[in-house]
Amino acid sequence: MPQYQIALTTESFSPVLENGATRLDAAPEETDFELWDSRFMLRGDHDLDIADKHARWGPRGWCKPSCIPISIILILIVLVVLLPLLDQAERHQAQAERRGQVAECLESCRFSLVESIPEGMDYDPGTTPHPSTFQTWSNLINMAEKTIEIASYYWILRNSEVYPNVSSSQGEEIYQSLLRAGTERKLTVRIAQNIPTQSQPNADSELLAKKGAAQVRSVNFPRLLGGGILHTKFWLVDRKHLYVGSANTDWRSLTQVKELGAVVYNCSCLATDAAKLFDVYWFLGDPKVVIPPIWPSNLSTSYNVDTPMNISFNGTEVQTYLGSSPPPFCPEGRSTDLDAILNIMSTAEQFIYIAVMDYVPLTIYTPKIQFWPDIDDALRRAAINNNVHVRLLISHWNHTRPAELNFLSSLRQISYSFPGVVLEVKLFVVPSTEAQSKIPYARVNHNKYMVTDSAAYIGTSNWSGDYFINTAGIGLVVQEPEGVYNQSESIRAQLQAVFDRDWNSLYAYTMHIPRDS
Repeated sequence: MPQYQIALTTESFSPVLENGATRLDAAPEETDFELWDSRFMLRGDHDLDIADKHARWGPRGWCKPSCIPISIILILIVLVVLLPLLDQAERHQAQAERRGQVAECLESCRFSLVESIPEGMDYDPGTTPHPSTFQTWSNLINMAEKTIEIASYYWILRNSEVYPNVSSSQGEEIYQSLLRAGTERKLTVRIAQNIPTQSQPNADSELLAKKGAAQVRSVNFPRLLGGGILHTKFWLVDRKHLYVGSANTDWRSLTQVKELGAVVYNCSCLATDAAKLFDVYWFLGDPKVVIPPIWPSNLSTSYNVDTPMNISFNGTEVQTYLGSSPPPFCPEGRSTDLDAILNIMSTAEQFIYIAVMDYVPLTIYTPKIQFWPDIDDALRRAAINNNVHVRLLISHWNHTRPAELNFLSSLRQISYSFPGVVLEVKLFVVPSTEAQSKIPYARVNHNKYMVTDSAAYIGTSNWSGDYFINTAGIGLVVQEPEGVYNQSESIRAQLQAVFDRDWNSLYAYTMHIPRDS
């Protein structure tokens, strides 16, 4: 069974929910130094007699006191000259290994968008070609050979956990598949999750742990950061297959909530980079540790907004990297999720299309609400300074905050303020039958993605300040070379097609703002 270690280790990992140096004061006294000095620097006849008996130190010996400074100098030369050469050799070896890994990914990475379309939503034929979240998770579990690692917000896969509904059968099947993977197939299943609460007790993951099917760790954000949650949603299988997206480990995310994600198969270089994020969560799930001031080097990354990974998805060369939040969870080299979003916006030349559940330029979960304009300002700059066409498709459901509509109206007001300034907003409503409306926290467009004329972004965070300051989430960025911008089969183009389908659907309603003609 494989072992995963990071430099910051504590005691042995527990498979269930995991709730002095010696001083060296013996410095030589001055009198000792003087005796040594007189014995070996001022020799007499008596000393010569002693030297004859101890030939190593005598005048005819091979080890004279004068050799000591020379020996020290030689040792220093070795330390100064040879050690950097050895370190350089190690770096070259690591770079060679990374080049070999990327070369493998260039030949084998397979990328697909993933969707959950709620029951009862109808689209035109051919407009929902992507595999479902249920199909994708089932495939990942079935193809696992050694490990399944899941970073998740909470666990409600079984019907007994919420309002009973027949559509929970898919969640039950995922739960049973994970149970068999950990018990019958003897795979290593590890779960990093948010700390259980009264409203989200994570009974499913606890039961998996009690049955010996999974090792579980809960990250306590109030203890570590004073607030926040682990809101990440990604799956790693054998550290070579990866899912990232908006779907929680919740049966409603499979049949009653609209979700979007991405799965990448046979892509060890990208999955290994994502595994470093999982290892951060796993380490912090130990209740005895704190966030280190400097993360160990084995968790650092070379891939970020400035130096993305060159890779091939479905035979097309692209550049990709993973952003992460919050900043204290980012080891050296890791771009923050916010930096990734802002960079994509600043480099867009034609359009920015955004589909997220919540859009609020505030910190809404802090004791005192604070204005947080980072993304809001970036959108205004893009629309006004660069004449980039901006569209926001925001969810509207029974938990939408009234203030959100005010901020969206404020954004919409700048449209047509000057020639070429276009910023449109639509609200997306998932329809419900009377029975469906009784399912709590369902029937909503839970998407968290952005697409521009040059990049695709698929994230796990809602767009308010809290999610980028003290809440854990990640974002997958895929940037395409200029030559493939308009290819209909490119990843970016596929994501744009999803946005266009929803934007032009019967489920999207325009926010109208009066303007002078």
